Order: sequence, then C-alpha cells, then structure tokens
Amino acid sequence: MRDLSANGVSVGRKSAWRRLPLAVKIGGFIILLVLLGMVAGWLNPTDPNATGPNRLSPPSPQHLLGTDLLGRDLLARVLAGAQNALYVGVIAVGIGLSLGVLLGMLAGYFGGWIDSLLSFVLDSLYAFPALLLALLFAAVFNPGATSSMAAIGIAAVPAFARLARAGVLSVKAQPYVEAARALGMGSARIIARHVLPNILGPLVVQASLAFAASILAEAGLSYLGLGTQPPTASWGRMLREAQSYQELSVFPVLWPGLAIAFTVLGFNLLGDGLRDWLDPRRQSR
Repeated sequence: MRDLSANGVSVGRKSAWRRLPLAVKIGGFIILLVLLGMVAGWLNPTDPNATGPNRLSPPSPQHLLGTDLLGRDLLARVLAGAQNALYVGVIAVGIGLSLGVLLGMLAGYFGGWIDSLLSFVLDSLYAFPALLLALLFAAVFNPGATSSMAAIGIAAVPAFARLARAGVLSVKAQPYVEAARALGMGSARIIARHVLPNILGPLVVQASLAFAASILAEAGLSYLGLGTQPPTASWGRMLREAQSYQELSVFPVLWPGLAIAFTVLGFNLLGDGLRDWLDPRRQSR
C-alpha cells in the first residue's frame, strides 16, 4: 500500500506540473535565476563600487562580465542592481497592492457615496503616471529609491483597486455572502473570510504583472536621474553611465540591458501563465 500511495503522489505531482502553462514554467525559471543572482550578490566578495586599473576590459577570468569606465566589476554591479530592482519592486507592489485592495474592497462592498468618492479619487490618480509622481516627489523630497518606490506604488493603486472592486461586486452577490450577513456576521469578518479569499487569484496575476512594470519604471527613473542615486548600483543608471562610451565597449550596456529585459519578460510570462491557469473557465473543463 505504501508503494501505491507513493506512486500515486508522484504521478499526481507530475500531472500537476504538466498542467502548468508553459509561460508559468518559463517565467518561474527566469525569476528563479534572478533570485539566485540576488543571493549570489550577497555572497559575492567583490565590491560593486570598487574601482580598478582595468577599465573597459572584456570578460575575463578576473572579471567574468568585464569592467566599466571606472574599472568596476560589471558582474558585481549587475548582481547589486538585481537586489535593488527586486527591493524596489517588492516595496512598490506592496504599496499598490495594499492600498489598492483596501480602497477597492471598501468601494465595492459598501457602495453608495463611499464608492462614488473612492472612484473619483482613483480616477484622479490615473492622471498622474509614475513619471509625473516621481517628478513631484523629487521636487518636494530628494530624488532617490524611496521617492521612486512611493511614486511607482501610488501609480499602481488604481489598477489593483479597480480589480478588487470588480471582484467584490461579483462575490458579495453570492448566496453564501447573503447567508453570512443574515446570520449576523459583521462586515469585516465577511470581507476577511468570504470576499478576500475569492478575489485573490486575479490580484496575484496583477501583482506579477505590476512587478514587471515596477522594475521597468525604476530602471527608467534611474536612467533619468530620479530613481536610485549613486553609488548604489541600478540597472537603469548603469545604462545611463555607459551611454557616453558605448562605442568603446558594448558590455557595460549589454549586461544591464539584458538583465532588465529577461527580468521583465519573466514576470510578464508568469503573469500571463497564471492568468490562463487561474481562469475559472479553464478549470471547469
């Protein structure tokens, strides 16, 4: 019986893996590489800001990805940039997800003037993209990673709020929610126990896509000088610094550009795959 049970579990795991969309597998693999790179950056003894005599050197055993104009190791800087990108992405998506879900659930569940007021606020936020918010925060505060994270996170709030509001409007009309309300269950308990678990799927997909957008936005803001400030390594700032001497060496432009491209691609593929995998119409087949 143990052998049959073990074989059954093994077969079940294999079939579950096969049912995953290809996009989820590819996206998860790319994200795993990025996470491994981030851990490797912690263990890498090379200082990403340490200059050296070997300037604009090609890849070699001493510098696996080469060096930049100041002789800094590009591998160490790309890995440090991965840490910075993931850190900014986590904080920015956390801001957008928490505020967006809170506002969207309040608007969808209570309706009335609360819905009208919050919808007006969210529609107003659409007029302020991340770049304009970053310019505003840079004028009020000092430009840096903190202001860019706040700008990217606030710009992501409307998308999460609209998604949460639509999900709440659909779920709160279900019979089990009406039954819980008839039994005297409070609104907070209904939202936490019955509403939120049933709208998590689309929010997870949106969070994955927003993570890719946040990394791309942070790179763009750093390229413009509004994001991460030196000496902290950032992929966008690496591209900006290498732009002036890209004719002399292509490697300082190539590696951070590929890092941005593959990271954004990985999260976009993961989001598209999760969207297909969590589709109720697909699960009902």
